[in-house]
Amino acid sequence: MATLPRAKFSRTLSIMEVLFTPELEVKLARSAAQQGRNPGELVQQVVARYFDEESRFIDAVNRGENALLQGEYLTHEQVGQRLERFLRP
Repeated sequence: MATLPRAKFSRTLSIMEVLFTPELEVKLARSAAQQGRNPGELVQQVVARYFDEESRFIDAVNRGENALLQGEYLTHEQVGQRLERFLRP
């Protein structure tokens, strides 16, 4: 079990406990040690990065949906042609 340090920006959250499997806890401790950090800091970084990526993904999906609604899209054949050009050596 890892105890996350108190968040500086939260007035209501003092301590949060997160339960990990023993295997995951070993991986976390090993990764944190390799980076010269404590496991709590590493967990905070990983969770923050996850939410940043999730936000970017949702924004990209929304942009795609908006483009589709405006009739801006590629056909299956056009996607295949672009992929072929992209993958060509």
